[in-house]
Amino acid sequence: DAQESRGLGDVYKRQGLLGLFYCILKAFKARRTGLKGQELANQLKELVLVNLVSLFLSAIGLGLVIFGILI
Repeated sequence: DAQESRGLGDVYKRQGLLGLFYCILKAFKARRTGLKGQELANQLKELVLVNLVSLFLSAIGLGLVIFGILI
C-alpha cells in the first residue's frame, strides 16, 4: 500500500535524521570540552557507526517515501 510505504519511510527518515543530529551534537560537545589530538579522534571514531546507520536509515526512508509517492 502506497500510504503505508510513505508512513514507514517517514519513520525511517526521522530516525535517521535524529541519529545525524545526535552525532553532530556529540561531536560539538567533544570539541567544546577541549579534547585534542588522539582523544578527540577516539571520541569521533565512536560516532562513525551511528553516523553510517543514520545515513542508511535516512536514505532508505527517503526511498520509501518516493516509492510511496510514485505508486
